[in-house]
Amino acid sequence: MTDVDNGVLHTLFQSEQGGHEQVVLCQDRASGLKAVIALHSTALGPALGGTRFYPYATEAEAVADALNLARGMSYKNAMAGLEHGGGKAVIIGDPDVIKTDQLLLAYGRFVASLGGRYVTACDVGTYVADMDVVARECRWTTGRSPENGGAGDSSVLTAFGVYQGMRASAQHLWGDPSLRGRRIGVAGVGKVGHHLVGHLLAEGAEVVVTDVREDAVRRVLDRHPRGVTAVADTETLIRLEGLDIYAPCALGGALHDDSVRMLTAAIVCGAANNQLAHPGVEKDLADRGILYAPDYVVNAGGVIQVADELHGFDFERCRAQAAKIFDTTLAIFARAKEDGIPPAAAADRIAEQRMHEAARARGW
Repeated sequence: MTDVDNGVLHTLFQSEQGGHEQVVLCQDRASGLKAVIALHSTALGPALGGTRFYPYATEAEAVADALNLARGMSYKNAMAGLEHGGGKAVIIGDPDVIKTDQLLLAYGRFVASLGGRYVTACDVGTYVADMDVVARECRWTTGRSPENGGAGDSSVLTAFGVYQGMRASAQHLWGDPSLRGRRIGVAGVGKVGHHLVGHLLAEGAEVVVTDVREDAVRRVLDRHPRGVTAVADTETLIRLEGLDIYAPCALGGALHDDSVRMLTAAIVCGAANNQLAHPGVEKDLADRGILYAPDYVVNAGGVIQVADELHGFDFERCRAQAAKIFDTTLAIFARAKEDGIPPAAAADRIAEQRMHEAARARGW
């Protein structure tokens, strides 16, 4: 990999964002597979994280993304109370062009070669049907279809967990977990967002939605003709007067300098990953008096579901664990107040403490 530069190696071995246990570079020329599997931590158990299939501009970019995503999964799994560390895999290339069963089977063999240190699942560019193929070569595969022993779509529990995070945020800020009468803006009403809208309407909230895809907005409006309105774009949404809660449920980086300045909501709680565009945004939110529910905490319902597949999937058991996101979110807010830090920093501290204690118990 000729363009893996010193920046990537510095991240891996020297920076605070590094510290990964293992990085595996995978290649199968017959199928065209080029992939990176990054294991950040196995202190809590086998690393668990999805497989992203994406046309990265360079191999170095792919490695950097795998490192960042794997680290994030360590924190997510720790805060979800799972006995799993964090890992992530990326397959380099356009899935619409190069994805084949042969390539996915080759990828499955590489995951299997790790002997259970890494458990894979779906992510951007991969789907339940893909995991069914990978599972033909690798038993450490989750996110499979019910016909193949899996749980299928994880967006239902992801949305449920975000809903619990919102209720906890309301409890902390307003002294009441009820969302009845609250005006909530949902940016992105795809797989997770449209389920979230259903929970909010069931509780009597007023919901305003937006999405770059008109068909996604139309589907929500057709399904819920009462209680939902739509606006043209995210900028319009976050500027709305009377907005109580903003739920970014689309791409990452939704919270940046400009959006934080424009935001009218008192709470941010959504399903999107990596919502903070850069370090320091969490302080900007706190300085404006906006309560931020850390994304990797409230959107953990999906990873709770795929982890449960390893034990024989039980929806009610997963739902009960995802409901605990309410208490976890409240604990983060309490820790943030106690330590005088933003909630995102408090969540990191709690996750790091759990990983450190697990490593020490193992004698590492």
